[in-house]
Amino acid sequence: MTFEEAHVLIKQTLPEKRYIHTLGVVETAERLAIQYGEDVEQARLAAMLHDYAKYFDIEEMRQVVIEEGLDLNLLQYGDELLHAPVGAVLLARQYDLDQAVLSAIRNHTTGEPGMSRLDQILFVADAIEPNRNYPGVELLRAEAAHSLEAAVVATLKQTIEFLLKKSVRIFPLTIETYNDFVNTP
Repeated sequence: MTFEEAHVLIKQTLPEKRYIHTLGVVETAERLAIQYGEDVEQARLAAMLHDYAKYFDIEEMRQVVIEEGLDLNLLQYGDELLHAPVGAVLLARQYDLDQAVLSAIRNHTTGEPGMSRLDQILFVADAIEPNRNYPGVELLRAEAAHSLEAAVVATLKQTIEFLLKKSVRIFPLTIETYNDFVNTP
């Protein structure tokens, strides 16, 4: 799948506000890929497709989790988490996409221990794209400017703190990812 094909697909799939967010993620992922020496086209493609399944039917996404043998813990946490792994599965079923791109899409909400640089780029780009405006986003942008790994840790910290303040359960993979990154020398 080319970037242009992905762009057409996403423009048709997402509502305008999410489409604008996606363009911001593409812009940010491209910049981070250049800065950190990663494949720019892969970063742009993963960013364009990252929210492909965001507005799909929840029950259908839950069914994909079961059918594909994905982590069943996904069904016990907020449905907001489903679109990333389910999107990666559905895109893999329908299109010829590099595994690195699919991995970045799959991991963009929860993270994963040992994330690749491309995974990290999309994870951070999704959090700091120019249309994001929330307390702490400027700190994340500053971290991303000097260290991708520091930006991943700061993003994970901010996510965990946000979820703690809401008194909601935190998906175990997010905690595992945080632990992995802070324990990496």
